[in-house]
Amino acid sequence: IVVSAVGRQVFETDFLQKEGKRRHLSVVKMPASRGLIKDRRGEVLAVSTPVDSVWINPRAMPADIEVLSALAAIVGMQSSELQQLINRYSRRAFVYLKRRVAPQVAEQVAALSKQQGLNAFGLQREYRRYYPAGEVFSHLLGFTDIDDKGQEGLELVYNHLLDGVDGKKHVVRDGKRRVVDDIEQISASMPGKDLQLSLDSRLQHIAYRALKATMLKHGAKAASAVVLDVKTGEVLAMVNQPGYNPNGSRSNKNGRLRNRALTDAYEPGSTMKPFIVAAGLEQGVVEVDDILDTSPGYYYIGRHKVSDHDNLGKISLQTLLQKSSNVGASQISLQIEPADLFAFLSALGFGRDSASSFPGETAGLLRDYDSWYEIDRATISYGYSLSVTTLQLARAYAALGNDGVLNEITLFKTDEPVDSQRVMSASSARSVLQMLESVASREGTAPKAAVEGYKVAGKTGTAKKLQADGYAGKVYRALFAGVAPLDDPRLAIAVMVDEPSNGKFYGGDVAAPVFAEVMAGGLRLLNIAPQLPEGVRLTSLGGEQ
Repeated sequence: IVVSAVGRQVFETDFLQKEGKRRHLSVVKMPASRGLIKDRRGEVLAVSTPVDSVWINPRAMPADIEVLSALAAIVGMQSSELQQLINRYSRRAFVYLKRRVAPQVAEQVAALSKQQGLNAFGLQREYRRYYPAGEVFSHLLGFTDIDDKGQEGLELVYNHLLDGVDGKKHVVRDGKRRVVDDIEQISASMPGKDLQLSLDSRLQHIAYRALKATMLKHGAKAASAVVLDVKTGEVLAMVNQPGYNPNGSRSNKNGRLRNRALTDAYEPGSTMKPFIVAAGLEQGVVEVDDILDTSPGYYYIGRHKVSDHDNLGKISLQTLLQKSSNVGASQISLQIEPADLFAFLSALGFGRDSASSFPGETAGLLRDYDSWYEIDRATISYGYSLSVTTLQLARAYAALGNDGVLNEITLFKTDEPVDSQRVMSASSARSVLQMLESVASREGTAPKAAVEGYKVAGKTGTAKKLQADGYAGKVYRALFAGVAPLDDPRLAIAVMVDEPSNGKFYGGDVAAPVFAEVMAGGLRLLNIAPQLPEGVRLTSLGGEQ
């Protein structure tokens, strides 16, 4: 005994201390929380909350069937499943049994472990991402996986900023591998950075409700809407249907995960006509007061027919937009040099992405003018032979409302001036907006786009869908895009409804009401006073007028 004691306390001291530390001193991870995502007013849109996961040590699991059955029942498994898992990973000391369990489940697991005095299973603290608004922001925010790593949307793009850095510390464990003491912190955990978006959750909810109601009312296949701040280029709302709940199922059935406002390109129909008129004014091929002769309501380019719904006869540029004349728009387009028209449309952002960094964003299609035939030059004027996204369309209309200045798009709140470029003269932009006011009048194609108390400027679009065998006879996209208030535009909104099927399909019937509802809500949120009819003044509290 004496010799053995001397050997252990004198000659084997270092070895035994080393082995003791190896068995009882270990490094554990201190999970870091993921950064918050907030709207422009600081409302939380995405937050990581602490949760517990259940783990087992297959090498230490007891053979007692009652204990195994009790644990399996708590986590919602069959005891046979648990036994198979133990057998499969019998050489391991750590295996997750169930990730991110409910608090009541965690309490039962902890109680069972304490009752049995076992260290063969227990709880591991982790974080779970939660989205308070559910489906409303789903396409923009995206979601994380079970390890809280971004998989879609902004969660994926900015994972490197949102993702925290786990810390480490030394702890002492007892013979049952339970932590009994903290020794030292090796490195502190660093929570992820917060993101503050440009979106306004109030306006997002308004747009979401309006778009979803329209989808149901008209039996549409899909829809998207974008709201931009005309002055800053900030995205204030971006919604899509069909949607999904990021807190629940994340199946991509029917493309539910797609942010269609950015990823889906389509032919924009007559919403392109204001830009053709603007290009004509810029190139000097037409003047504001010019009259176009569209009789007899159609003409041919080779074997291709360009026609209006009615013979409008001699019309002004305002009537061209108010009545949506294909003949008049194409007459202007054919007078513009192809290179100049291409440059003008490209400068407006068509054919190139918005640099939003959003995954899957498409640039749409604007073919080089060298490949245009004469019929292409005509059909481009009323929104065929090119494709755009809802974001691109809203951005181009925002340029009209911003006196011809195109702002860079941003998804983040900004107090600094954004990059911008002039794409047309202020006089041309204002002239086109004045013409577009008539579209929402009783004589125009979209009286349902009118917003009580405000002057709005916008344009309808109804485009046939291109299918494998050509354009479908009765399958359409309904569109409306515009700005308000007319005298000093603050908001630009674009709405697209894909395949309305309950009878009505024109942009003025399907998309325009969405525009009106969202614009009305947005102008109220911005506290923009209604524009009263000329000659009418409010009476002050003191009685003076």
